[in-house]
Amino acid sequence: MDTPLKVSRIERAEQLLAQRLQHRRSSGASNAVADEAGATPETPIELAVVIPTYNERGNIRPMLSALAKALTDIEWEVIFVDDHSADGTADAVREAAQTNRRVRVLERIGRRGLASACIEGMLATAAPYVAILDADLQHDERLLPRMLERIKAEKLDIVIASRALRDGNAGEFPKHRIRLSLLGTRISRFVCRYEVTDAMSGFFLVDAAFFRRAAPRLSGTGFKILVDLLATSREPIRIGEEPYEFRKRHWGESKLDTRVEAEYLYLLLDKTLGRVLPTRFALFALVGSIGLIFHLGILTLLYHRTKIGFVESQATATFFAMTLNFLLNNVLTFRDKRLRGWHVLTGLLTFYAACAAGALINLSVADSLFRSHVVWWFAAICGVAVSSVWNYGVNTVFTWRREKEQS
Repeated sequence: MDTPLKVSRIERAEQLLAQRLQHRRSSGASNAVADEAGATPETPIELAVVIPTYNERGNIRPMLSALAKALTDIEWEVIFVDDHSADGTADAVREAAQTNRRVRVLERIGRRGLASACIEGMLATAAPYVAILDADLQHDERLLPRMLERIKAEKLDIVIASRALRDGNAGEFPKHRIRLSLLGTRISRFVCRYEVTDAMSGFFLVDAAFFRRAAPRLSGTGFKILVDLLATSREPIRIGEEPYEFRKRHWGESKLDTRVEAEYLYLLLDKTLGRVLPTRFALFALVGSIGLIFHLGILTLLYHRTKIGFVESQATATFFAMTLNFLLNNVLTFRDKRLRGWHVLTGLLTFYAACAAGALINLSVADSLFRSHVVWWFAAICGVAVSSVWNYGVNTVFTWRREKEQS
């Protein structure tokens, strides 16, 4: 039988438990009423600005300041896609992001490329509209509100900031760069189905839903994502253009070099031949054709203009042609696996060995077909074709294999 003291303790415990449960219920109910009455969700992001970067640390703070001034009436975010810059660009963005929730960084390790960086950044946002800007402040960010207003009002897919429209210009852009850009725009017409004044522009705003539909078929090659997009989309693209003046680079150095130009050639080949032939193999064959012309030139010079015998002339021409082929392939065909430093020498020796074996295969196939009464020129073509596939395969695996220390 329980004593009165024990009963009173049990009753007090039950009363205390009941009070706590009632407090939780009342507090939950009051919170729910507050949510229904006054709480509102955060304003959704309307515009994401994607900025690919490589060694642009000094431009991060000025760019953020410029965007904040230009986008005062727009809910926005900025995504810097950095290719593991040696100058600590990604760290500079992280530092800014600690006090600015609009700022994000996507750092990529082991891969580079402006177009692919843009694609990854554009797919990393939930914003309905996405703009592409360079980090060097040469693109006029003050144009963004007008571009956003136009893409919404006219229900467009892309609004391109153009230097070639009447009120736009290339500013103090060097003349050789202007000519190069104009040449690139003319060449792009072979793969793009749309007439735009500045297909080489790196400054545009796109409807995110449209971009996501096109993204799976993009090459992601080179530095001209706009050309890639205009040449790839299977649906009609509604395009608008806005003029702007190209400004001086704020800080750092331009990334335009022979590698960038080679990547543009790669993109154009991919858009014209990619469905029929692997683009890398097409470039390998193109380089081989250049090497063949070079070979014949040296052979003619040595054999016909000097007293050197045919075998010696042929061997010399072969050596120089193979060396040229290696150097061109290193810059063009395998630009993403480009050999540097001492790797160039070891790669060259591997290339010699692979192509020497390819030459033996060429002779063997051609001779076998010729002895089987196949017409001589077709036998020769078959020999070259088989050896080309051999050379491409072996060099891909052994000469230009990707080394971690080269990344």
